[in-house]
Amino acid sequence: MIRFHLKCDQNHQFESWFQSGAAFDKLVAAKMVSCTTCGSTVVTKSVMAPAIASAPSPEPAENPIAALRKKIESSADYVGASFANEARAMHDGLAPERPIYGEANLAEARKLAEDGIPVLPLPFIPAKKAN
Repeated sequence: MIRFHLKCDQNHQFESWFQSGAAFDKLVAAKMVSCTTCGSTVVTKSVMAPAIASAPSPEPAENPIAALRKKIESSADYVGASFANEARAMHDGLAPERPIYGEANLAEARKLAEDGIPVLPLPFIPAKKAN
């Protein structure tokens, strides 16, 4: 597929996609390409610069969310769906304090926060890990 910048005989400019340059020529000759503004079928290609993608950098920089995810997943215990119970047990002194992450529904998270238990939503979905 190729995108051409086009111009009609009334000097209106527009763009359209074609399967190939030859397909464009065939459709124009058959008067099957028309101006999007005035409907004229006298259409030519406008001068255009080719779009060339730059080469990707060898090592893309890690974005802040990816860096946060890496830090959390490497330094905290994944507790899955038992996050609310684990956080409450640590807060109540029934389990040793440690960094944890996992899942909690909105009601569970709200109740933890109301009870003074610090919890924050993660800006990513945690990878599921075996406990």
